[in-house]
Amino acid sequence: MKIAFPISSLLHEKTSALWSVTPETTVFDAIRLMAEKNVGALPVLAAGRLAGIFTERDYTRKVALAGKTSKDTRVREVIAREIVTVTPDDSVEDCMRLMTDKRVRHLPVVEGMNVVGIVSIGDLVNWIISTQNAAIEQLEQYIAGSLTA
Repeated sequence: MKIAFPISSLLHEKTSALWSVTPETTVFDAIRLMAEKNVGALPVLAAGRLAGIFTERDYTRKVALAGKTSKDTRVREVIAREIVTVTPDDSVEDCMRLMTDKRVRHLPVVEGMNVVGIVSIGDLVNWIISTQNAAIEQLEQYIAGSLTA
């Protein structure tokens, strides 16, 4: 099954709130915000531009396992240098492929120089399930309607 829907369709279904941190934010404060908002990643913005993404994986591997303390470590010290992004026009399928190829679980969605959202692998899976359920329901209605005619 092709999944040609643009990622903007998925973003319209999500809350419009976009939580972020700056490179100077402590890892502790970033983790606290992630826990409050129940998210697994935060865009890192410097002067309004995307500087990286901070994830739970960054914390576990680059802070906890490295013996650093979250209150003394800044987000800029642990975020990846390579930023993998998508645009609102990229398809759900393209995003899934990119996540698999780059081994990332979150993708910032950028339009021009602005971050307009973030999608997780969970968002994509939920979108696909709901899209498939809607298609199945339409097919069942079509079949039921054609049998009673």
